[in-house]
Amino acid sequence: MQTKNKGMSMVALILAGEAIFLLPFIQMRIFKPVIREAFLITDAQIGEAQALYGVTALLSYFFGGFIADKWEPKKLLSISLFLTAIGGFSMVLIPSIFTLKILYAFWGFSTILLFWASLIKATRQWGNKHNQGLSFGLLDGGRGFFAALIGLFGASILTYFFPEKGLEVTYSNKVETLQFIIGANTIIVFLVALLVWKALPKDPIQFETGTAFHFDFKTAFSLMKKKKVIFHSLIIFCAYSSYKLTEVYGTYAKDVWKYSLEEATYFAVFIQLLRPIAAILVGWIADKYIPSKIIIPSFAVLIVTSTILGFGFFNTQAVFLSFLVFIFMALGTYSLRGLYFAIIEEAKTPIQMTGTLVGVISVAGFTPDIFMSLFMGYMLGENPTLIEYQHLFTTFTIIPIIGLLAALGFRKSISKL
Repeated sequence: MQTKNKGMSMVALILAGEAIFLLPFIQMRIFKPVIREAFLITDAQIGEAQALYGVTALLSYFFGGFIADKWEPKKLLSISLFLTAIGGFSMVLIPSIFTLKILYAFWGFSTILLFWASLIKATRQWGNKHNQGLSFGLLDGGRGFFAALIGLFGASILTYFFPEKGLEVTYSNKVETLQFIIGANTIIVFLVALLVWKALPKDPIQFETGTAFHFDFKTAFSLMKKKKVIFHSLIIFCAYSSYKLTEVYGTYAKDVWKYSLEEATYFAVFIQLLRPIAAILVGWIADKYIPSKIIIPSFAVLIVTSTILGFGFFNTQAVFLSFLVFIFMALGTYSLRGLYFAIIEEAKTPIQMTGTLVGVISVAGFTPDIFMSLFMGYMLGENPTLIEYQHLFTTFTIIPIIGLLAALGFRKSISKL
């Protein structure tokens, strides 16, 4: 593949990889304070909607892996983006809580079944065995930069629509602003679907091994029994749980630091801007060493930062100290996101079975889609204070500890390969 075409392919993969989650998740992560008040919905109800997403996504991960090994990414990614964008029209209407839950269940199917394993396989094919860290770092870092741009765009809409400081932000202000944001995001997803259809090659990128792949259920299910796959699933499970936790960063700023809706949104956008820095830099470093080794200190950072927030070590100090803790927590989280699929190459899985492997490890690895938002919602309650957030971070500390142990287990399991 020519360098120009290869570069355009990565751009398409980056935009597709983030646009697909723009409506169900990125909006919620950046604009959650506004969404709660425009939809008249609690964190727990948001968690219930996202739990339904997790249930349909769980089934889609498994079967989507098989599909990715059979059909080309160009078609699968484009169809997924198109279906997801259709759901955006429903959300623009600010539907009832019941309808919102149905919509999230639909998105669990549309964003995963034809999409996820295909995206990971295409990214692995884009690189080679010596630069998987950079390939996946570019993917996730680029996705993070795209999400941050969307966030800045949305935050500027808040500034434009909301009245000047000192004047009351009415319910109609919030609804009108949110409808504009959701509508704009829906159009973006449609446009990315068209770009993917045009930019990606018609046939999958070929690797050195051009052998045909014949799917074998027995071989696929045997992957589940391998220690390296079990540990890999646990790594993703813990890293993705950490990523889901970023949804409360903006609400923490509003509820604890007493930021305004606008200020809390800009804080969430700032956190998103750390994602491309962490993912690309750590991906480049990982290729100089070994990706699975870099995962270990990343989990260690999460253990330390969640402990600090959970036990309130800086509660009596200036806000900027807690601000710094959130920065380090975000850097640890985004480093893991850039690496947890880069270690596929270390496990020596044949390229022809990449989709199947991704499907298998994603079934367990992404179960936080079912419970994490529910967990956060019920831990925080309807009117969270500093105490509820402390309880949340204290309990969460268990997850990166498990992730650290899983990373050490993965290293041991591949040592004889």
